[in-house]
Amino acid sequence: PMSTKVSPEKLSDPLLEYAKGREVLLVDDSSVAMSQLKGTMAQLDIRCHAASDGLRALNLLKSWADDGIDVHEKLLMVITDAEMPEMDGYRLTTEIRNDSRLKDLYVVLHTSLSGSFNEAMVKKVGCDNFLSKFQPDKLVDVVHERLALLHPEE
Repeated sequence: PMSTKVSPEKLSDPLLEYAKGREVLLVDDSSVAMSQLKGTMAQLDIRCHAASDGLRALNLLKSWADDGIDVHEKLLMVITDAEMPEMDGYRLTTEIRNDSRLKDLYVVLHTSLSGSFNEAMVKKVGCDNFLSKFQPDKLVDVVHERLALLHPEE
């Protein structure tokens, strides 16, 4: 099993204080990948919601929006796998971008797939970031980049 341990120098980043208590939605059909993501997020004190495919994730996001929750305010980001049953990460991102209540969510494609096709799809569907599985320090870098957008003065 891959380690979820984040290097101490990454964890000492003062910007990560803003991550504490935030929430993310993790979307992956792999229990191993889900466990790795949760293990890394736990080190940042980030609360995780989980969905095993894109359709379940989309339904959850829409139900929050239907309940009057500002989903953009609720979630720091959505981290989704590319290939899943029911609805893949590309389609999920497209559906998020097409819903006025969800369109501003920060979406990260987290996949074992690589190459120029995947990078082109990431841009085409409007993902905000791309991350290869599984690299805890790089995942923390993505969280840092997102927090830097929310707290540019830091």
